[in-house]
Amino acid sequence: MADESEWIKLPLDDRCIHKVWKARLHGYTEAIKYFGTLDSKSSEFSKFLGIIKKFVVDTNAVAQEKGLDAVLAFLHNAASAHKTSAEVSSGVVLKCLNSSRTKTKEKGIEILMVCIELEKQEVVVEEVMKGLTNKQPKIVAACVLVLRTAIGNFGSKIISLKPIVKSLPKLFEHSDKNVREEAKQLAVEIYRWIGAVFKPSLQNIKPVQMKELEEEFEKIPNKAPKQIRFLKSQQAEKEKFEEAAGDNGESEEEEEARPEVDPFELLPAVDVLSKLPKDFFESIEAKKWQTRKEVLDNLLPLATSPKIEPGDFAELVRVLKKVLSKDTNVMIVTVAAKCLCGLAIGLRKKFNPFAVACVGAILEKFKEKKVMVVAALRDAIDAIFLTTTLQSIIEDVLAALDSKNPSVRSETATFLARAIRHCTQATLPKSVLKPLSVALVKKIGDTSPEVRDAVALSLGTAMKVVGEKHLMPFISDLDKIKQDKIKECCENVELATGGGKKKKEKPAAKEPTKPAAAAAPAKSAGPSKAKPAKAKTRPASASSAGKATKSKKKTKASEESEKKMEPAYSPEDVDEKAADALPASMLQQLAHANWKERLAGMEELTTKIHNMEKKDIDCQLYVRLTAKKPGYKDANFQVLKAKFALIGILAEKGKFSRTSAGVCIGGIVEKIGDIKQSATAKETMTSMAEACGLQFVALEAISYAFDSQKNPKNQSETINWFTQAIQEFGFTAIKVKNFISYIKKALVATNPAIRTSAISTVGVMYMYMGAPLRMLFEDEKPALLAQIDAEFQKVTGTSPPAPFRGVKKEEKTDDVDGDDGEDDGDEDVGDVGGGAAPSIQDLVPRVDISDQITSALIEELGDSKWKVRGQGLERVQTILNGNKFITSNLGELPTALKPRLSDTNKILSTNTANICTQLAHAIGPAVKVHVRTLVPGLLMLNCDSKASVRAASITALSAWEEQVGLAPFIEDEMLNTVLAKESPFLRMEVFGWLEEKLAKYHTLPSDLALSVPILYAALEDRNPDVRKKAQGVLPLFMMHISYEKCVKMTNKLKPSSKTQVMQILEKQRPNIPAKPEKPGKAKKTKAAEEKKRPKTAPAKTESSSTDTSPVETTTAPTTTTKKKSASKPKATKSSKKQEEEDVGPPVILNNLKDKRFRDEDNLKVLKWNFNVPRDEIIDQLREQMQPCVNSSLFTSLFHADFKHHITAIATLKEAVSSCKEASIGALDIILKWVTLRFFDTNTTVNIKALEFLQVLFNMLAEEDYSMHDYEAYAFLPYLILKIGENKENIRKMVRNCIKTITKIYPASKIFQFIIDGLKSKNARQRTECLDELGTLIDLYGINVCQPSPPKALKDIAVQISDRDNSVRSAALNTLVQAYAIVGEGIYKMVGRLNEKDVSLLEERIKRSSKKVKSAAPPKTAPSQESKLTKQDVKKSSLQAPSNGSDRPSTAPSQTSSNIRNSNVPQVFKLDLDGLGLNDGDSNDNIPQLEDMDHVQDLLTDAVKLPERRLQKPNLTVAQLDFIISQIASNDIAISLQSLKQLDEALQDSDRCKVLTDHVDQLVVTTSLQLRMAFSKYMSDENTSKDVIRMYRCLVALLMSLFQNRMLATKASKDVLCDLVNGLITVLIDNRLESFEEGPQVIRSINMLMVKVLDQSDPTNSMCALLKLLQEYVAQESSSQKFVQLIMKCLWRMVRSMPEIIHDINIERLLLSLHVFLKAFPSAVWKERTNDTPLRTIKTILHSLAKILGAKVLNNLVLINDKNSEVELYLKKIVKNNRKSVGGDHINGSVQETRSHSSSSSKLASPRRASARTNDILAEIFKRIGSKENTREGLAELFDFKCKYPDVDIEPFLKKTSPFFQSYIERGLKNIATEREKAQSEKQRSKENNVTSVDSISSSEGGTPANQDVSTSQLRDRLKVLRARCGLDNGSEAVQESAPVKQGKPELVSSSSIESDTPRNLMPHLYQPQRITLGSSSSTSSTQAQVPNTNVDDLRKRLERIKKGGSIN
Repeated sequence: MADESEWIKLPLDDRCIHKVWKARLHGYTEAIKYFGTLDSKSSEFSKFLGIIKKFVVDTNAVAQEKGLDAVLAFLHNAASAHKTSAEVSSGVVLKCLNSSRTKTKEKGIEILMVCIELEKQEVVVEEVMKGLTNKQPKIVAACVLVLRTAIGNFGSKIISLKPIVKSLPKLFEHSDKNVREEAKQLAVEIYRWIGAVFKPSLQNIKPVQMKELEEEFEKIPNKAPKQIRFLKSQQAEKEKFEEAAGDNGESEEEEEARPEVDPFELLPAVDVLSKLPKDFFESIEAKKWQTRKEVLDNLLPLATSPKIEPGDFAELVRVLKKVLSKDTNVMIVTVAAKCLCGLAIGLRKKFNPFAVACVGAILEKFKEKKVMVVAALRDAIDAIFLTTTLQSIIEDVLAALDSKNPSVRSETATFLARAIRHCTQATLPKSVLKPLSVALVKKIGDTSPEVRDAVALSLGTAMKVVGEKHLMPFISDLDKIKQDKIKECCENVELATGGGKKKKEKPAAKEPTKPAAAAAPAKSAGPSKAKPAKAKTRPASASSAGKATKSKKKTKASEESEKKMEPAYSPEDVDEKAADALPASMLQQLAHANWKERLAGMEELTTKIHNMEKKDIDCQLYVRLTAKKPGYKDANFQVLKAKFALIGILAEKGKFSRTSAGVCIGGIVEKIGDIKQSATAKETMTSMAEACGLQFVALEAISYAFDSQKNPKNQSETINWFTQAIQEFGFTAIKVKNFISYIKKALVATNPAIRTSAISTVGVMYMYMGAPLRMLFEDEKPALLAQIDAEFQKVTGTSPPAPFRGVKKEEKTDDVDGDDGEDDGDEDVGDVGGGAAPSIQDLVPRVDISDQITSALIEELGDSKWKVRGQGLERVQTILNGNKFITSNLGELPTALKPRLSDTNKILSTNTANICTQLAHAIGPAVKVHVRTLVPGLLMLNCDSKASVRAASITALSAWEEQVGLAPFIEDEMLNTVLAKESPFLRMEVFGWLEEKLAKYHTLPSDLALSVPILYAALEDRNPDVRKKAQGVLPLFMMHISYEKCVKMTNKLKPSSKTQVMQILEKQRPNIPAKPEKPGKAKKTKAAEEKKRPKTAPAKTESSSTDTSPVETTTAPTTTTKKKSASKPKATKSSKKQEEEDVGPPVILNNLKDKRFRDEDNLKVLKWNFNVPRDEIIDQLREQMQPCVNSSLFTSLFHADFKHHITAIATLKEAVSSCKEASIGALDIILKWVTLRFFDTNTTVNIKALEFLQVLFNMLAEEDYSMHDYEAYAFLPYLILKIGENKENIRKMVRNCIKTITKIYPASKIFQFIIDGLKSKNARQRTECLDELGTLIDLYGINVCQPSPPKALKDIAVQISDRDNSVRSAALNTLVQAYAIVGEGIYKMVGRLNEKDVSLLEERIKRSSKKVKSAAPPKTAPSQESKLTKQDVKKSSLQAPSNGSDRPSTAPSQTSSNIRNSNVPQVFKLDLDGLGLNDGDSNDNIPQLEDMDHVQDLLTDAVKLPERRLQKPNLTVAQLDFIISQIASNDIAISLQSLKQLDEALQDSDRCKVLTDHVDQLVVTTSLQLRMAFSKYMSDENTSKDVIRMYRCLVALLMSLFQNRMLATKASKDVLCDLVNGLITVLIDNRLESFEEGPQVIRSINMLMVKVLDQSDPTNSMCALLKLLQEYVAQESSSQKFVQLIMKCLWRMVRSMPEIIHDINIERLLLSLHVFLKAFPSAVWKERTNDTPLRTIKTILHSLAKILGAKVLNNLVLINDKNSEVELYLKKIVKNNRKSVGGDHINGSVQETRSHSSSSSKLASPRRASARTNDILAEIFKRIGSKENTREGLAELFDFKCKYPDVDIEPFLKKTSPFFQSYIERGLKNIATEREKAQSEKQRSKENNVTSVDSISSSEGGTPANQDVSTSQLRDRLKVLRARCGLDNGSEAVQESAPVKQGKPELVSSSSIESDTPRNLMPHLYQPQRITLGSSSSTSSTQAQVPNTNVDDLRKRLERIKKGGSIN
């Protein structure tokens, strides 16, 4: 043991790799527990990544098995588990699959399955495939089993079958028969998944084996298999599978959904090229035809291989084509054609590069007349066509149709007919159909009839494909005879695609295309200009003004520009005007030499201007006054600061012109670099920019800074101000072109501060202009360019902030055309979000390069040599590189580039695509004129298999789309034509590209709908990437076309395709995004309407640009007063409409809350579970929130600015009181939104949110609302996160919130959330959580600890060893609170602690003043209770009397005056005030005595008692949870009170409904209290006296519960298992005999057991009993009596099985039986002395087989074990039942012949009953067996015996137990006696029959005969009363009497009794008999007798029962 002490202290990972196997075993065990406690992303898992394989390959078998469990735990819990899949799988294959231990092997296979679930199926299959080559047959067989299991669980879509199928032939040839058998089963499993396509892969196995497989294949049902295990990414499919598990109709749909597997993919590929002879190409050109023929004959078998390995077949195809074209030997031509045919079939699409050339040669060769040659050519061209498209070969086909040879024409037309059969409308577009139709129509009048017929057939086939409507324009000129012939051919032809229906389409949607196309450039042209932006502010009615409006706008703009300027004042004018406007003293002060006087004068002037009206302010005058000497060079900074501030006020209050600005800008710039003046100078310039426009002020300031002065500080600060102004005013407020030269000058300045400022400015400009901006600086030095690139990188992905400043608008009253918000053209206010960037083309001059595109260059581009073509492309690139910006005049260059896009040399194609990208960037939006020339080629370039080529194409397409938009791509069927090409690469890339681009367009041309059929085809494409991309772009198509139209377009699909496409449409429908706003919708006045923010305000994100709610401008500059309302812009019509919409309540009442909960139940929405809010989570909440709040609140809720959030919280707080119902209806999403605010870093928002929560929860508590679990799960975890906040005020508010939440949500559930908070790494959070836990325990008792007190206290005790002192202290304090309740039991609950922690806990307990709470003895005097004054009944039932404390109403009372009143929560006490029982106006006068004369009358009058009805309020969920939790209280008085309240609730049919969802909770707590009574109270002398009362109350409550069938069936299996365990444990408790009422309790429990078995769900009951039986059979020390009673319960269930068979879930029952037999198989019982449990199990199986017959075998779906004993035994029984002949047993099992005793065989047998009498007797015995009809059955049996005295009923009696036979005999005797007695005796006999089995048993045992009549009568009455009070079995129980001291009853049956000992059993089968579940006397030979009882004692007991029979 010394060694153990060494390794036990090692770290866990060291123990797991220790050399001692016991150390490893211990380490594995601890690791299993440890892994379950870690977070999935915990770094602790990384310690085990390198050693996890050693767990699997452990050399010790015992340790290895436990190591496998640890590996499973690791794989289930670790997020990084997938990294170990390879090494773990390898270890399992080598060391586990060959293990002799079954469990080791099973666990190894399970590990491999879990690895597959972790998305590592390829790794697992690869490792298992390696095991197939192992030398040990055992490993090989196990590997095959793993493969079969994996395919069966996950299906062929997850597990790649190709490598497995290849290995099958070798497995079938294996020397080991087990391997061959497993291979056979594997082949069957593969066939089950993919069907007949699997057979071609089995051609090489032996015929005998193939025959066996064929037989097995025929046995497989024709149903599509289902995937039963799912990958980690397939959780949604898993949920759907579980939901649809029992749906019968699902199988039919699944049959259609069988995975389609191309047999071609499973075939082995043949490498033809490697097998060609070395001299093949020389021999093929030999002069001797025999040599050529021999070579081709050798090639033919290779070429006709089903599947050919791809390679470079160019040379081989070239040679074969040459032979085909030029060889004169027809036999050689025939073989060459066959070789080409084979190559095309074997290569499929890989043959495409050679298809066009071969088709031309074959068509030309059709001139051959030999039938053999023509047939071979037909086969070859048909095979080759399948590798290409009609569009690719159309030129050769048209040329062949014009051939002079009629054979060529006819064969070509015939080939066309066959080819068109394979086409669809998408692959036969108009561009192909038109030339073909024209050519064919010309040939329909050919002189050769074969040609005419072939042409008619081709046209008819084309009509079948595209429809008559589309073909008629081409054949309309033909005569009727020819048209009829074509239509006849159309009707007769059958398409290869299965189509036969003429497709009808809507009229071509090209008419609206033109206007849409015309509008497209304006909408999609990259950067928008100023004029379109102006139109955005106009109402819709203004759009009809036309060109006249534009001219008017120009006129107004020029007028505005003039107004901005004004005549300049001369110095004389200034003096004159100043003398008139200002007093002389002020003018003297302003010009005084003393700075103090000047400062006083400036302050006085500022005050004067503040008080002036706008019209009276002459801005130029005052600006020039400030500029007078000393002007802006004033030496005193205070005076200068006052001047700048005054200019700012003038700019804001007056009509500030550019003339005025020009006076002061230079002076301000001179001082902008001064640290004292800088801030004021910048603010002044900003105010001037608002008055005169940023363009003017910024240009003047920058030009002055760089041209008129040299101070670098002023230059850098001016640029800094300009950078900030751009973000505040928007980018469209300036003309960038004017500033570029200054920025470049600043970039090369010697002063680093200037360079830094310039680089920052360039970075801000980059946010608006993007990548094109870099072109302006490419000529800079590399070092500077690197700095610029670094700045670009910083702002990449950053959205430009929304502008919040703009030019002031003048008030206008005479404006009628909506132009009141217009400024001059130079100073346009930007769009929302900063406005569109000015086009780069406006910033640089463009070059016309058309003269550089020479004819020589064009010839080079079209040269036949690829090198020359490459040189031409290089020259084009050189031209473009030398000219960054060019015009759209390119000469013939686009036409020359078009064929290069499809160049056979892929490098040249890629270079051409790159040139197209350059052209788009260089030309800009004007490149649209070249779209039709170059874009189709760029799109077609995506057909290439090389990813680099496709990437170049996509890059070019994106560049063109940025410049011209997407509309030109869609117009004129360009996109539709390209997508029609059946290329998976093309569709994959184009659909993926469209997915990125479609989302940003509001409208697109209607031609987009033409691509929908192709999209639908792509949804069913065999290529998964194509399907994925098609599904991704589908929501965007639905956004533009509308969902309804997309659904309508599915009508043209085949039925099977339509079903699948509709499912995808429905699935993608929720993903349809909202359409983006039209570019013309953004308001130009947005900047003026938003609230002005200071310069320090945070930049708004892009989401703010979508905010459409107008906000009035209220500015507050730091040095100026507020603006007048005159500066506010007028609200537009749209803003008025918005205001009208927002008049309603902020929170809208609707009923969407239940739908949201259902969606969460069905996993239709994302779970609200995250560490940091993700975009998809926020988007989902946005969608859920929108219908529940008005638009203005919605905008504020999801605004980027925190100020809007504060406004939203204030609105919500008001809505809590004004819209209570609506707030409750939207509570879940409101709480979710608040959780998002918890992640904000703004403290103000957090505080406001917590204040709002306090108000909200107080309202909910007043409304008696119960929080839903979904609301709690989405909110409480995030609230608890905030309890660890740094700021104390926030923590305090969180604590108050939690305290308030206890009023609306059970404290026990809150406890669970808080204890989860202990997992946090934040020590402060752990401390606060522990404090809250202690508070909850103090308020609500130890039962608030969930899931159980020991588990919770262990988690708390772990924190004692925390490194943080506050956490340790809080944990100890919490445990002290628990100690005050449970006492010394705390040490047992906290589990094993180290010595240090235990000593700390003991010390803290000693230091604390807490004492263990004990229940005070009951007092005789009632306690004085505080009264509730003036509260309604509802509130008084929810709130405890105020004791000055702030304990919640659901907390137990703290008073201790009375055991009932002190420990029972006040929340459930009667409200005497509410009932009016304690009114203060009661009359206290002494009552008047009645006169003696009336006394006799009073005595004779009937006493009328007043009726008082006490209203019982309905229980809320919170109250119910609390009451149920109090049942398990340690205080017996509290527990009894709770039992009484629940019993009352159960008696009320209305109030008991609330218990529907709490049955399990109730039964669990009662079972817990039952165990406590048995184990704790019975052993304690102080409490043992209360045990009987506790038992009686518990039994009464459970009896009430299980009498309610609706509630009884809600009890689950595990709960019933605990309950039955507890009840039987009490039944066999000998200590009950020492109590006077002990036997009565036992009988009551007997009766309760019967009620539980009868009323609860039979499946749950039987499964619970089987589970109990298995547990106790496994325990060698278990009580035999306990096991026997469990079996009796099972026998009783078996007896009633025929009646309840339809209520039993057979599948679950069989699974439980299987689990039992798997744990204890039949072989185990041979070693045991008693095999009664096994025979009981077999009896159940026998009964099921008898009742259900062969159908029982259909219910084995839950049993995956092929060797299950259950299945084998059921098959055996079903087989025997078909052969056996005999009567049915009363319980449905087969009654077989038995051997009888010799004495019984000697008796004379009466006459055998006829079939009719047999039926009568069977029905009679069935009635006797029914507990409701026992008496009637006995009476009918008595009448039957009287009527048929000679019929033998002995065979029926033999089927029952001896005791039941005696019961029938006694019953018949009693009936005979009763019929002879008088009517009075009958009545008495009826009362006696209501008694329990006690009377029957005692009478059988012999009641003393000398007992007098009165004693017997009293006993009978006593038993009847006891039964009515629930103290005895009553009329339902037929039970033996329980002796008080001698014997102890066990269990009861509600109808009949049966012997415990099995008699007359078959060798393998228990005879199910009528069960007594009964008495210990059943195993005894003597019956217990009831002792004589004194009559007086009986009378006393009778009186006691009358007075107190109910629960007290």
